[in-house]
Amino acid sequence: MINLNTKERMLLEDEKTQEQLCVQKYKDYASRAKDTELKDLFTQLSNKEQQHLDTINQLLNGVLPNVNQQQGQQQGQQQAQQQAQIPKQVLENMNSQNGQSYNGNEHDKMLCQDGLSTEKYVSSTYNTTIFEFRDKNVRQVLNHIQKEEQEHGEKIYNYMSQHGMYN
Repeated sequence: MINLNTKERMLLEDEKTQEQLCVQKYKDYASRAKDTELKDLFTQLSNKEQQHLDTINQLLNGVLPNVNQQQGQQQGQQQAQQQAQIPKQVLENMNSQNGQSYNGNEHDKMLCQDGLSTEKYVSSTYNTTIFEFRDKNVRQVLNHIQKEEQEHGEKIYNYMSQHGMYN
């Protein structure tokens, strides 16, 4: 059982609010994106943010989540998703070699820019929160979430870069 002080509880409540916002935002963006690949990306991000929200709720309830178990399950899911995306990536590479590339519409670009800004902000809030916790195990859990937030930003950046949206 984790015993949180007032400051730690407040910081976790702030992270909870951010995670709830990310879940809602990415669900909305998945429904509004024009490109199917981008819809899939935002759906994937929404699911990951829901996992983060669940982890924060566990911490607030005094339970230390086992991120190693979650990480093993997530790696299996990620590998399956990456394998499913290989043909799409090959096709994109072929198209760009032929001088054809998806130039993205402005609507999808705006969704990506906001998503990337969100990930930068959320990652920075975790950075502050990590330093404020006494319990090393909780810091490790929060660090794990922060690392995944950075990976989310990288995925959005990579999508933007591959589709000529990032300059």
